[in-house]
Amino acid sequence: MFEFDEQLAELVLAYCRERLALAPVPLDLPGAKAELEDALAGLLRPGGNDPAHVLEIFAEKLAPAVLSCDSPRFLSFIPAAPTKAALLFDMVVSCSSLQGTSWLEAAGAVSAENQVLRLLADLAGLPDTAGGVFVSGGSAGNLSALVVARDLSRRRGVTVDRPKVAVSEQAHTSVAKALHVVGMDALVVPTEDRRLTAGQLRAAVAGHEHELAAVVATAGTTNAGIIDDLEGVGALARELGVWFHVDGAYGGAALFSERIRPRYAGLRHADSFVVDPHKWLFAPFDCAALLYREPRYAKAVHTQDAGYLEVLHTDAPEEWNPSDFAYHLTRRARGLPLWFSLAVHGTDAYRDAVDAALDLATAAVELIGQRPYLELLREPELSVVLFRRPGWTAGDYHTWSFRLLADQVGFVTPTVWDGETVARFCFLHPGTTPAMVAEILDTMA
Repeated sequence: MFEFDEQLAELVLAYCRERLALAPVPLDLPGAKAELEDALAGLLRPGGNDPAHVLEIFAEKLAPAVLSCDSPRFLSFIPAAPTKAALLFDMVVSCSSLQGTSWLEAAGAVSAENQVLRLLADLAGLPDTAGGVFVSGGSAGNLSALVVARDLSRRRGVTVDRPKVAVSEQAHTSVAKALHVVGMDALVVPTEDRRLTAGQLRAAVAGHEHELAAVVATAGTTNAGIIDDLEGVGALARELGVWFHVDGAYGGAALFSERIRPRYAGLRHADSFVVDPHKWLFAPFDCAALLYREPRYAKAVHTQDAGYLEVLHTDAPEEWNPSDFAYHLTRRARGLPLWFSLAVHGTDAYRDAVDAALDLATAAVELIGQRPYLELLREPELSVVLFRRPGWTAGDYHTWSFRLLADQVGFVTPTVWDGETVARFCFLHPGTTPAMVAEILDTMA
């Protein structure tokens, strides 16, 4: 099992080459449980199988039953569009068995990851002290940051059993889940047009200051791409002396866009910030950047102590153990594919790719306006576009969505807005064209 098999390597690499060369990447279809079970039946047996046979099952039965979120026609949820350079280097990370738990074990990988984290911190306007770690996703980042906020609130004198965290009703569901896990409660702040503002926040926290641990703002909500009042909310959090966390899992990538970056100026107030490169920064799954203004606070909370781990913790100034900055210990060096792609292509290419999605959202608004049977719900701030087909029921939207996928025209799932089922585009892939969007909209006539 542990010796190099040239034939096996060539078999797998040939498949990878073929997959990487697909242009465009097909959407594929959801799988049928019975068919998948039949394909897998008997494979895990004492004597093993011919690798070519196993790979054939994967290529012909399993892979087509996984929707390709890197298809330019995947416009639901939050898509992905990893660069070819990032995908190839992800293979290097795997083939090299690279991990990124500690400086002692992985100084080279950690140095490269930290170079990317420094770039992100600079774009966000965070100080030279800022640093962090790549975790699996926004949910892991939000949880790790809120654990730090909870512990610091106790040191600050918050003595209630369940501290409160101010959030808007548009905050990502992972924030509520994280609060449940860490034993804190949400103080839901009414919003102005779904945007968390300083004025609304001040009114909502009045009388709760003694039990407030943190404020969470969003830099691009998942459902509609709305950017909270980061400047006002961040300044108020500073005034109140509470932790300010910004969830930019989706929208934080727009820091690369010079036209959007001024809207994110308030990030300089953030104590912690999350952005998912596996979304709009064109990295493979799973990859989220978690940054702290003062990483020492996170280190004090998350560092794991044990006899066998003492060797990892020294007084060396260069020591940077990624395991100290989130709830994990063992971790993959998941930031390296992004580092490689950024180094190969340059930050200007990333700026242009992010701007392409913003331009496509603008084009989609025009295309919707040209069709009298459609109605735009709100002007997009980022790359999410919400619209409706007046007269349609929830069933109509779902039937339409299933038909689009069955015909491989697009993957566009409906969402709910103000209690009504509506249509939603999320644009990230630079290969998605206005012609594709028009083709999808025409099916709603």
